[in-house]
Amino acid sequence: MSAPNKPNTATTARSSITNAMSVDVEDYFQVAAFEDHIPFSKWNNWPCRVEANTDRLLAIFDQYNIHATFFTLGWVAQRFPALIQRIVAGGHEVAGHSMNHVRIFRQTPKEFKEDIVTCKKIIEDISGQKVIGYRAPTYSINHETLWALDILFEAGYRYSSSIYPVYHDLYGMPDAPRFPYYPRQNIVPDKRGILEIPITTTLIGNRRIPCGGGGYFRLYPVALTRWAWNRVNSEGKPGVFYCHPWEFDPEQPRVPNLNWKTKIRHYLNLEQMEDRFKSMLVDYNWDRVDKVYKESL
Repeated sequence: MSAPNKPNTATTARSSITNAMSVDVEDYFQVAAFEDHIPFSKWNNWPCRVEANTDRLLAIFDQYNIHATFFTLGWVAQRFPALIQRIVAGGHEVAGHSMNHVRIFRQTPKEFKEDIVTCKKIIEDISGQKVIGYRAPTYSINHETLWALDILFEAGYRYSSSIYPVYHDLYGMPDAPRFPYYPRQNIVPDKRGILEIPITTTLIGNRRIPCGGGGYFRLYPVALTRWAWNRVNSEGKPGVFYCHPWEFDPEQPRVPNLNWKTKIRHYLNLEQMEDRFKSMLVDYNWDRVDKVYKESL
């Protein structure tokens, strides 16, 4: 696919604000929507494509001279340590995304702590880079799992990007702030606690519109995405964009017996993802999460 070589000035005026680019490093068969079809015990029965797809993203970032944060499963890091080293060699940040993509509400606090400590150590040992960031599987920090933020802070994480302040049937905390905040500041005595960096939304009236990437990015017309990001940056705030390596892989194996909603969410416009993504890289400024929000960490 050919890369766009200049911004589309008809639809966007490039802001001076630098936004945060992030990647959730997991394979296609590890997404929460496939849990009933491909349980953890069956993961090894499916061909891994995460290494090649992540390398594809690394090449794109190198082409556009962009650095990003890679929220990585410990499962992936253990199996592809050279991939983690290539991420770091490219100037990117590596961060935690749990060991095996288990949503937090399915863990006890003890199980969660063991999970995030193990993931952090594995990635740090392989990368030689301190891990300070975390993203919960399927944005599974909500009102019922806010206790996880205290455990993350105690384990040495300094920021989380785990709350999507919208309503969704799989995740969401629609009354959460839209921009970074310290959700435990008034709960943990004498500590502001961990910084939460929510996924980006914009407003139409009082209604929050998700525009931080993922399936929404593949669903929306590109013009709508640009409109939303222009509105966010016009508030004087950076946004947080996320994607998955499998979203750049229209040839990935198809999982049988999915319902129509899951099929649409996972497979919609995969063949358009790379060109759409490159246009966003051209039209906005991007950097790693830890660097965009370094003044707050």
